[in-house]
Amino acid sequence: MHILFLTDNFPPEVNAPASRTFEHCREWVRLGEQVTVITCAPNFPKGKVFAGYRNRLWQTETIEGIRVIRVWTYITANEGFIRRSLDYLSFMVSSNIASLWVRKVDIVIGTSPQFFTVCAAYIVGLLKRVPWIFELRDIWPASIRAVGSMGDSFLYRSLERLELFLYKKATHIIALTQSFKKELISRGVEADKIDVVTNGVDLSLFKPRSKDAALVQRLGLENQFIAGYIGTIGMAHGLETIIEAAEIIQNTPNPENHNIKILILGDGARKEFLKQLAKDKKLKNLIFIDTVPKAEVADYWSLLDVSIIHLKKDPLFEKVIPSKLFESMAMGVPVLHGVLGESAEIVNRLGVGKTIIPDCPRVLAQELLNLSMNALELQQMKKAALQAANQFDREHLAKSMLASITETVKT
Repeated sequence: MHILFLTDNFPPEVNAPASRTFEHCREWVRLGEQVTVITCAPNFPKGKVFAGYRNRLWQTETIEGIRVIRVWTYITANEGFIRRSLDYLSFMVSSNIASLWVRKVDIVIGTSPQFFTVCAAYIVGLLKRVPWIFELRDIWPASIRAVGSMGDSFLYRSLERLELFLYKKATHIIALTQSFKKELISRGVEADKIDVVTNGVDLSLFKPRSKDAALVQRLGLENQFIAGYIGTIGMAHGLETIIEAAEIIQNTPNPENHNIKILILGDGARKEFLKQLAKDKKLKNLIFIDTVPKAEVADYWSLLDVSIIHLKKDPLFEKVIPSKLFESMAMGVPVLHGVLGESAEIVNRLGVGKTIIPDCPRVLAQELLNLSMNALELQQMKKAALQAANQFDREHLAKSMLASITETVKT
């Protein structure tokens, strides 16, 4: 079977969409399938093409058996609605053209969150007369409205109509959460055309280990209780809450509280704002670290005594499951989980951390203070996290998704 996968994020980018797509495609190749990925020059999130690549009309490479075709796009940083839309639209056009030179395709997959890539998958499916799958990673455009990038308008309502059109035209839909599936069913999409394949983790890369001694020394973290956020620093994540919690901790009079350090690793639209906010508050317990290659991410996970996962308090985000939750489990790092809904239920059910109210820095600060003085509770959550991680092994989830793809081709 020849699978054609359209995505505007792919390694060496290290965000969740890139990791999920690569790890799934890698497993499908191992299982004997032929996989072609059409993507763009790696540039996320800064909008700068990675070293060794150029933004050209056409370039190809093979990554672990996956044929990767990179096409020209309008490249911009991950900020600003109009510029990002031009980025998405240019990829839609370029990927459609590139697909004409990909022969003997059995199925096309287009992944969201933004669905111009999915529009391309729909068109390619029509041109090649093959089924196509909508991989639903986010409810878009509602997610951009939730972060205040777009209000109720003619454009927004037009995008919603396009969204529903794509749901109904898709041969099959693979959603990342049960909440997404319920949302689509409530909007008239047939339940039997939707499967759920959650995010997961590559257990060969993320596994428990001692703190990286060289990193501890380089960052000056000896004898510190280390909390950390690792991932995209975007508008949806509401990381002002972490900055304000760090300020509360720094201003707490008891000297033992000053042994808490918070790392924020990643890049995104809000990073410079947050760095300036931390500077204005004269915070000494907060460290910003730029994005590192995927192979080095686990080194930074190893530093953490507890991870922080946070999204703004909005009903839409109650339907998502942040992928970093599974990396945290696999590393045996307990989580302070500032996201309501389906993902909070996972945290509570499996006992891998503690759930907190989003957008509440005082609660986050207090929980960090409590956990820094409760080694037994941390050890119990670490043990639970390592046990739970096996349920979200990416290899197993890739096989589950391949079963859905194979069944779709047969129909």
